Amino acid sequence: MTPSDSAIVDSVELDQVLSGYQGGLFDEFPTVIDHSFHGALRVQLDETSWIEHVPNWISGSERLFKDLLRSAPWQQRSRWMYTRDVIEPRLTAQYPRVSGAPVSIMREITAALSLRYASRYESLWMNLYRDHRDSTAWHADRIGRVTPHCVVPVLSLGATRTFLIRPAEGGGKSVTLHPASGDLIVMGGRCQVDWRHAVPKQAAPSGPRISINFKPSPI
Repeated sequence: MTPSDSAIVDSVELDQVLSGYQGGLFDEFPTVIDHSFHGALRVQLDETSWIEHVPNWISGSERLFKDLLRSAPWQQRSRWMYTRDVIEPRLTAQYPRVSGAPVSIMREITAALSLRYASRYESLWMNLYRDHRDSTAWHADRIGRVTPHCVVPVLSLGATRTFLIRPAEGGGKSVTLHPASGDLIVMGGRCQVDWRHAVPKQAAPSGPRISINFKPSPI
């Protein structure tokens, strides 16, 4: 189940996405990072895996959301599943090098994460959930195939959506989080081997959300 094709998303569709975004009173405030990671809550999933939620890790997230929505190279991808191509229910964009991201604050954000989690993050992978109908199915990030023990931060911007994580083999405890704009979710240890995570569709209407995945360099 690998990506087989993609198409660049035009500005008209992105304008439509932005029209569904209900920003706050602080849209034009600069993005500020909480270098202290105040309020970080870590949950030990098992002996070798953990997840951390850092509420309001950045302020001014509305401005960053708009900047990335307008500047990132968003694509509509399709995947070959069993006997046919299926269009992914979200848009995606990536920067193989953080230095290539046009929004300069991304380099400061990446440096803060590298210092906090003692990991080198060089590339970004982003998902754009246009509304409540977009989703990501249960999966583990590919870095786990190369580096079983790794730390993968995910920064949420825009609408609040449900984030789920459960054991790969089923059974055991699962965790449900509801990251808001500016919140950070971090998966560590063997999460990408022994656990699976997802962003499900939801019944209630929702505005757009961007998730930014910081990909650790293989050791």
